[in-house]
Order: sequence, then structure tokens, then C-alpha cells
Amino acid sequence: MAEQDEKPVKEKRPQQVYTLVVEVGRKAGDGLPDKATGAALMCYASGVDEAEAVRETVAILKDADLAPLEVQGMGTLDERRAAGDEIGEEEAELMQRALAENSVIVAQMTPFFD
Repeated sequence: MAEQDEKPVKEKRPQQVYTLVVEVGRKAGDGLPDKATGAALMCYASGVDEAEAVRETVAILKDADLAPLEVQGMGTLDERRAAGDEIGEEEAELMQRALAENSVIVAQMTPFFD
């Protein structure tokens, strides 16, 4: 009887929610105000790490006809609290929703004008 190689069991890493600020440029059909030159989006995105959260967020924004230019990670809920950020109840609820739905939530959009 031959010994079977046992595959190592991959440890499942828990999902976390990351706060991301995404700068977007202009693109036809992006839905931004007419005279806007771009916008900043505050997003809550779930992922096993920040890189996954960024990839998912960029993919979803591109699907929504937005043009992501730059993404800045602000950290997880715990990291932000440890850094002294005040997290309101509404923001915490949106972060929990992103985790529960394994999704990306755009919480705020601020258009840029010249």
C-alpha cells in the first residue's frame, strides 16, 4: 500500500474590513458632476488582507465606470481606533455591513473642482 501525500491544510484567514480612500479621475459615464475633475471616495472593503481589499475595490469601481487613480489604505477598525481615530456608530455599522456581505461599500464621495 503506497503512502499518500497529505496536502497541508490551508489555514483560513479571517476577513477584515479596511477603510480605503480612492482617488478617481474622469471617464465617460462616470456619474460625477459635469465640472468635476475627479473625486475622492471613502470605501469600506472586506478582505483577508489590505491588498485583497484594494484589488476588489478597484475592480468594482472600474465596473461602475469610474477611473481609480490612487488608493490609500487607512487600516482596519482596530488599527484606526489604536491610532486615535473616532469611529462613529454609523461608520462602524457600514464597516460591519461590508464584513457581513463580503462587499465594498462607498460611504462618501467628494468631487474635485478646479
